[in-house]
Amino acid sequence: MRNDQVVRLWLNGGMNTTASTSNGNLSTRNGRLYSYNLMIGDRMDNQVRIWDYTSSGSYYSQTTSCHVGLALRYAGDPILMDPSIGGE
Repeated sequence: MRNDQVVRLWLNGGMNTTASTSNGNLSTRNGRLYSYNLMIGDRMDNQVRIWDYTSSGSYYSQTTSCHVGLALRYAGDPILMDPSIGGE
């Protein structure tokens, strides 16, 4: 499965929807989106929250930054969370 397909399934799927890229770098479980084993997004109370692990936020890695950017692109109007003040 491609990265964009995983993100779209995460955004449109239910809490029990699971998906993963073929290499496992991007996945979704229980309504949450993961880059490797780092939670970068969740859906609660009809809100999409994405943690800002990008170069302008709390940088983690280039791959994770790309995953966050892709999630932001498809999410519409998410709540952007600051990982330095809380998260998983």
